[in-house]
Amino acid sequence: MRDRSLMLVTAESCTGGLIAATLADIPGAGQLLDCAFVTYSPEAKKRCLSVKAETMERCNLTSEEVAREMALGAFKNSQANVAVSNTGVVDDTDRAIPAGTQCFAWVFKSDASQTSARQALFSETRRFAGNRTEIRIAAARYALERIPHYFLIHSKSPADPRSG
Repeated sequence: MRDRSLMLVTAESCTGGLIAATLADIPGAGQLLDCAFVTYSPEAKKRCLSVKAETMERCNLTSEEVAREMALGAFKNSQANVAVSNTGVVDDTDRAIPAGTQCFAWVFKSDASQTSARQALFSETRRFAGNRTEIRIAAARYALERIPHYFLIHSKSPADPRSG
């Protein structure tokens, strides 16, 4: 991330701050991490990240749509040029969604100093096995490991149809 001058903001629900904490374990993390939002409740997602109630009701809290709105909301409240978000379930509290389902979104801005800079938005859903802690740790690592993958796609693409 340092080599590419990437500065990260996180918007976390299920991982509860583990994405930011994992990054903070690296010496010099202050050059990589702008801030982190831990928004566990639906109300916090609305208040802190501007996630729409309609999106949460229509798509479920564990959805790529909610993850995308979380990442975009964090982006608006940060000087970062990369945002990553996570929302998911670790157990069987929701009959409609299998335990271990995690939704992610990544947003990249071409130039953090430009308010009209091109943005690219990516999202995906993964399912992890294990207990509550194992799933959360795996999800946090996955969120960080996918940054280079999507950064390369974003940096090679002249125009992303999903850009905002």
